[in-house]
This record gives sequence, structure tokens and C-alpha cells, in this order.
Amino acid sequence: METISAASQLFQFIVTGLTVGAIYAMVAIGFNIIYNVTEIINLAQGEFVMLGGLIMVFMHVTVGLPMILAFVATVLLVTLTGTMLDRLAIKPIRQPSVMTLIIATIAASIVIKGTAMLIWGKSPYDLPAFSGRTPIELGGVIIQPQYLWVIGFLAVVAIGLTLFFNRTILGKAMAACADNPDAARLVGINVQYMVLLSFALSAAIGAIAGMTLTPIALMDYDRGAMLAIKGFGAAILGGLGSFSGAVLGGLLIGLIESLGAGFLLSGYKDAYALIVLLLVLFLRPSGMMGNFEVTKFKRF
Repeated sequence: METISAASQLFQFIVTGLTVGAIYAMVAIGFNIIYNVTEIINLAQGEFVMLGGLIMVFMHVTVGLPMILAFVATVLLVTLTGTMLDRLAIKPIRQPSVMTLIIATIAASIVIKGTAMLIWGKSPYDLPAFSGRTPIELGGVIIQPQYLWVIGFLAVVAIGLTLFFNRTILGKAMAACADNPDAARLVGINVQYMVLLSFALSAAIGAIAGMTLTPIALMDYDRGAMLAIKGFGAAILGGLGSFSGAVLGGLLIGLIESLGAGFLLSGYKDAYALIVLLLVLFLRPSGMMGNFEVTKFKRF
């Protein structure tokens, strides 16, 4: 039997960690988009990822739509769910505080999760990989083609958001709402529309994360909560509100999780992100690339 060298094992864990970390980074970016505009933590963000995976399975495997059409239809449906979350759970709240809005997202998360369980049941679902499952061997390291899709989509999302917020009027209007909603309203920006757009955008990114994750890790109705916790940990580690920090935090948590499970105790794989989150909150609440004045909850 061919033995695997320690170096190959290390690189294998790094590749796996970066892939999983890319998913956490996309969840963290979704957190930041809504936080920057509304100052709330959307704890239903993980449910967008879960819905992305399960709806994609329905569209592509059950209905039989081609992969690209199923991809687009899934993004649209999950984006619609995000806008409904804003219109049905966030906007109707009178005199909203940060705490009441966060509780509203928790309630929405429970409703979405329960609805998914009724529709898809409790069994996990698989999705065909975007470009097959024939692994690529590189220096003793096995790379699934789907890993490249996951990391590639993270790059596309990060670059696309950077261009959107820096080069478009709509993106600059959202950034203005993040800096000062009252001043943005005075210059004619529709803040409610920007809030709606932030939920739609974060839901679309969550859908992409779910669709790219499902071929390598399956998907079921109960995956959203843990993905939300790890994505939130990535956002805190990188610095709440920072998009580059979200990418860095997500990749780091993925690496810590993969290396910890590989070299320490695999049974505690899901605990490593929580340990990192607690350490960051104790030692540097603003995260690696965040600003304390920005990341604190202003209305508490």
C-alpha cells in the first residue's frame, strides 16, 4: 500500500481547509453586507446557503433543468426569499432596535428551516459536481474539480462586490447608508430600498455558496445554523464590516478547522471555529482588519 508523506498530508489539509474556508468567507460577506447597511446580524444567513443547495438539487436533479439554468433559477429564488425576509420580518417592525431585528432574523431562520424540513425531509441530498468528480493529482495532493469552483466563485464574488461598491452609483449609495443613514436620506437616497437590496445581495451570495458546497459536502435542512455560526466567526475574526477581512477570516477558520481535524482531534472539527471566535472576542473584538468603533453595536 502506498504511504502518504507528512508533507502531502499537510498540503491536502490546506487545500481542503481553503475550500471549506471559501464557503465560510462567502457566508461572512453576506453578514457584512447586511450589517453595513442595517447594523444588524442576520442570523438567517446560513439558511440562504442551505436553500441554495436544496433548491439547486430540486431544479437540476428533480426537475431536470440544465446546470446553468438551474443555477440562475436558484439564485433568483433564494434572492426572492431574502427580499421577503426584509419585507415580512424586518420592515414591519415599528421602532426597531438592533436586538429586536436580530430576534426577527432568528425567528425567520426557524421558519425557513422548518419549511425546508417539510419540503425536503431530513435526508441529505447530493448534487452532481459542476465539472465531474475525476480528481486532479498534483504532487501527491488530491484536488477535486469542485474545490476549484468553490474558490473561483469566492474570487468572483469578492472582485464583483469590490467593483460594485467602488464603481457604481448603487454601490456608493449603499456605502453611504452604511456610513450615515440619516445623511443618506437627506441627499435623496431611499434607505429602505438599500436595506432591501442588501438582503437580496446577501441571499444571492448565500445561494452561490450553497450550490458550490453541496457537491462536496451534501446538503440537508439542518446545515444552515452551523454554517451561520462559522460564517459569523469568520466575519468577527476578519473584522465585522470588512469585506477583505471576511475573506481572510473565512479562509483562516477553514484552515484551522481542517488542520485541527487532521492533526489533533477530528471529533472536535466543528468546535475549532467556536474556540477561535471566543478567543477573538476576548483578545481583539474588532478582529484582524476591523475598527472597534465600527464593529461595536452602536444602539446597544
